Amino acid sequence: MNAEDNKLPLAGVRVVEFTHMVMGPTCGMILADLGAEVIKIEPPGGDKTRKLPGLGIGFFRSFNRNKKSVVLDITTEEGRATATELVGQCDVVLENFRPGLMSKLGLDYEILSKKYPRLIYVTHKGFLPGPYENRLALDEVVQMMGGLSYMTGPEGRPLRAGTSVNDIMGGMFGAIGVLAALRERERTGRGQEVQSALFENCVFLSSQHMQQFAMTGEPPPPMPSRVSAWSVYDVFTLAEGEQLFIGAVSDKQFLTLCRVIDAPELAADPALATNALRVAVRPALLKRLGEIFARHRVEDLAPRLEEAGIPYAPIVRPDQLMDDPHLKASGGLVPMECDDGGMTEVVLLPLLMGGRRPGVRRALARVGEHTEEVLSQLAAREAI
Repeated sequence: MNAEDNKLPLAGVRVVEFTHMVMGPTCGMILADLGAEVIKIEPPGGDKTRKLPGLGIGFFRSFNRNKKSVVLDITTEEGRATATELVGQCDVVLENFRPGLMSKLGLDYEILSKKYPRLIYVTHKGFLPGPYENRLALDEVVQMMGGLSYMTGPEGRPLRAGTSVNDIMGGMFGAIGVLAALRERERTGRGQEVQSALFENCVFLSSQHMQQFAMTGEPPPPMPSRVSAWSVYDVFTLAEGEQLFIGAVSDKQFLTLCRVIDAPELAADPALATNALRVAVRPALLKRLGEIFARHRVEDLAPRLEEAGIPYAPIVRPDQLMDDPHLKASGGLVPMECDDGGMTEVVLLPLLMGGRRPGVRRALARVGEHTEEVLSQLAAREAI
């Protein structure tokens, strides 16, 4: 362990990771960024996530930094024996394979905990125990089942969120479970199994809408059909087709917005004097505002909105974030050496701890790069 690792909060915690895709790797990356030694077990030839095409092409780089790579064939008796021995030298096991696979391989919590009672074992699943628990799940599946797709798309057109929200948040909850289990182990001396699941994660995201129904008796409409609580809270098309979200959520902000866009007639209209009055005529108001905004350019209007304290946002594509000045200045986008020797910019955890950002400490591991280093330690300990 180097000096930089020693300064991090999870220094000294050792994790072995049997994961692929997004959910389990996210959990491991969070622990690794916070200082844990995370050993990723890959099959011969490497984790297939490394070679995904299309929208999956960035998965491996995004969620596997700061880890070591060890190649083991856990489908063989020898590989399973080595994996079991390695688990005995670790504090935490992470896995996110299909239901029943780790049990079939003899690497589930029930078996390993008998030999290693201090072990913390995190299973990333589709569903927690219940009628659905043996179903295979994908982020898209649980978004449909968990209310998120219904709330995101227009009526009759359920739409999945534009990123792997449940996989990523499922990994986050797995990491939260690890931190709590480590704290509890300090008191009890025993480990435990932690389960994090996609479906329950998605329902948690939808819980505010569930309570909306519980309190009103009315099913909440999808977000595109919602009745806004604020009169000015929308995406407007400006000159040359540019777009800007603008939200004026108080009477004071509405008057300020009228001043910024030089619309004194709106500020003086008694029918628009309060937010409640404006919401009552919202479609007509948005049409009038749209006609005014169409005469403004984003590059001219945005700084005036910022100076006036009006909430606004340009519609930004992910590729444009690679050059975002705030991300770069705040240290949230940093260089990382890739497994092919090239360089890329990666997004760090959205955390500032004691004035520091947990960052990139090692290059993205090549397939099996640390196999000899890690497994030789097993042989050395046997000799002792």
